[in-house]
Amino acid sequence: MIFPLLALLAVGVTVGRVFITIILSIVTGWLLGYLALRNRAFENVYISVSEVLESVPVISFFPVVLIFFVTDIGGFLGTELAVIFLVFTAVVWNIWMGIYQAFKTVPENLNEVAENMRLGFLGKMSKLYIPFSIPRIAANLIPSFADAMFYITVSEVFSVGNSNYAVFGIGSLISRLTTSGLYNQALYALGILAVVVVFITVALREFASFSVQRYGLDTESSNMAVRRGRFRVRYSAKISNAIAPVAKLARYVTRSKPIPADIDEDEERVRHWGNLGKIIAVLFLIGISYSVFTVVKSVPPETWNSLVSSTPYDLVLIGIDYLRVGIIAVISLIIAIFVGYWLSIHERTERVIIPVIQTLASFPAPAYFPLLYGATYPVLRSFLGGFTNEFYVLLLGFISTFYYVFYSYWMGIKNMPKEYWEVMDNLNLTFWQRLRRVVIPSAMPYIVAGLTSTVNSAWGGLAIGEYWPDIYDGRTLQVHQGLMKELALADSQGNLALVGWLSILFAIVVVIYSLFFTRKLMDLARQKYVAEEGIYAA
Repeated sequence: MIFPLLALLAVGVTVGRVFITIILSIVTGWLLGYLALRNRAFENVYISVSEVLESVPVISFFPVVLIFFVTDIGGFLGTELAVIFLVFTAVVWNIWMGIYQAFKTVPENLNEVAENMRLGFLGKMSKLYIPFSIPRIAANLIPSFADAMFYITVSEVFSVGNSNYAVFGIGSLISRLTTSGLYNQALYALGILAVVVVFITVALREFASFSVQRYGLDTESSNMAVRRGRFRVRYSAKISNAIAPVAKLARYVTRSKPIPADIDEDEERVRHWGNLGKIIAVLFLIGISYSVFTVVKSVPPETWNSLVSSTPYDLVLIGIDYLRVGIIAVISLIIAIFVGYWLSIHERTERVIIPVIQTLASFPAPAYFPLLYGATYPVLRSFLGGFTNEFYVLLLGFISTFYYVFYSYWMGIKNMPKEYWEVMDNLNLTFWQRLRRVVIPSAMPYIVAGLTSTVNSAWGGLAIGEYWPDIYDGRTLQVHQGLMKELALADSQGNLALVGWLSILFAIVVVIYSLFFTRKLMDLARQKYVAEEGIYAA
């Protein structure tokens, strides 16, 4: 087969896997997000589990992959399902969190309209929740695609100990070419991948723009918007992300005399969705318990005693990595706040810079990072000395995750009502006043969703960067201490017991983090920073 055709086919297969998982993520996210709204217990489980699994690096899923897919199913089908599962773990979490966060920030006014119209599950989803979530989904499509492409070299060809697994795709093709020393063909394949990535990024960006125009807070410039000094919702705004279908219903509902709800029927619906949520949670726990039991059964008791005794040191390693993640998140947030706002008010520059950032974010960093490392290492080594490797690990974590909060915050600004901009102009607010009093509070739900994904996804960059043998010219990129380094070493040695134990400890810490930090931020965004409510306040 002609090599360009082979490379193009490999890219097509990889992209097909990515979009299959994206579609599955969206459909399941709608269902799970609605279940989380209807049942508080399920919501707690759902958020905690999502936070844990989003933070757990892909390599930590290898034991589960080996047990369920490679060992139990086996053959080509088992390996293919394993790869799709690994890609799924790379793209699903931020889409789920974006949908959940969108569902949580539906304005109470619209919820009241839906209740008064006695809409059922399908009615609420099709007329309110799904339209409301489309801009958030659109905001996460490019980051999800970028995250999936970031992990292609890990997902399509992976190894645990001495066992190697691979399926056909651009990730496995590039890995095979570089291993064979065919660097020119590898660069040619990367060029074909770059063209496809640019095309897909532009298409996703157009969809994002369409979603904001169709379902966003963007207001029309009609003179009917203001009449006799009074702001009129009916003529001026597509209230919230879902106003198009719901606002029409709202006109026929008298808010001062809401239709009384049938309490017994409502309680029955709540119990129904609550029971379904419990069933899903139980099935999930059964699956996790099976994998844990299989690993535990295969490990001698003395090994577990050794693992448990090392817990204090392992917690220190988790703390060190959380410090790295914190540095990456803070830098990403600062850049997002200032650059995102500056681009939003300079449309000509925005039309150039945003596509460039989106394209670079979608291009897999592990594919070009070794070349970047080789080109810059001598210079940076002379300046940074012993901190050089630490810098490269932080750099890889940054370029693999900064776009989450940046793009989400930028979309939040673009989704602000035009009236907010007019108010800022009329009051002659300074740059800092605009950011502090209007822009950041209005975009807070988007910031929370983007920052959550940034924090949780930064672990992927650390997992690859903290221990990268033979990254360039025989050099090994590694840090002195870190949880992700220990996981990578354990994985390369086939020590599934250590991988499982470190993953369990990590999961416990992430659950605590999600309950006491992420959940609080989302509740705060819901209670105080829903820009859509400002329309009604006006």
